[in-house]
Amino acid sequence: MIVDGIELDPNNLPKHIAIIMDGNKRWAQENSVSVMRGHREGLERVIESLGVCEELGISVLTLFAFSTENWKRSSKEISGLLKLFKYFFDREFKNLKKRNVKVLHSGLKKAFDKGVQKIIDTMVDETKENNRAILNLAINYSGRLEIVEAVKSLIQQVKDHEMDVNELCEEHFSQCLFHPELPEPDLLIRTSGEQRISNFLLWQTAYTELYFTNILWPNFSRKDLLMAISDYQGRERRYGGRSE
Repeated sequence: MIVDGIELDPNNLPKHIAIIMDGNKRWAQENSVSVMRGHREGLERVIESLGVCEELGISVLTLFAFSTENWKRSSKEISGLLKLFKYFFDREFKNLKKRNVKVLHSGLKKAFDKGVQKIIDTMVDETKENNRAILNLAINYSGRLEIVEAVKSLIQQVKDHEMDVNELCEEHFSQCLFHPELPEPDLLIRTSGEQRISNFLLWQTAYTELYFTNILWPNFSRKDLLMAISDYQGRERRYGGRSE
């Protein structure tokens, strides 16, 4: 099929795309506007990217929206980011429900104020029956944190005699992650030219195809996402095996 002039194989689309949305601050500096204007422009790309996934039938879009390391930023920027999250809720949530999108949260919400926690709970609770697509928001998330939380859960299961430690396997561990029901990402995209995964989905991306682009997130268009998917389709995924 041809989408916006780009040829895609409808039988080889990723089921799960994860994105590290990087470059909002640099975009703001290059355009001589406030950092919050950069983040707001980035929000437009979130909405656009989700629309592409819905159009193509891609089941899951996971977005690295706020890492545990982001608390090191200035209080002004953190406050602005949380206000932007509330803005996203007020502007888009009704539309997400109407479009039958399920919203999930990955991370620990207890660090946020009650208002943000309520927004997260509302989005998750009121869309739990939706099944057209999944928007998984990684907010106050870190891959190492997720692994530590999984280890804590496994230790408790052993203590409670629910599992013998000698029976522990990868499947048991995976079931203790934030959302074990989700397929592992097929494609991880990072914008802005950085070539690292920055503590994002460390367990789940063992065999994920990585796509790095110099494009800053606020400039990452619908066509850029389609080109990333096209690049993914040109790769051979062997999962540690040999090519036939």
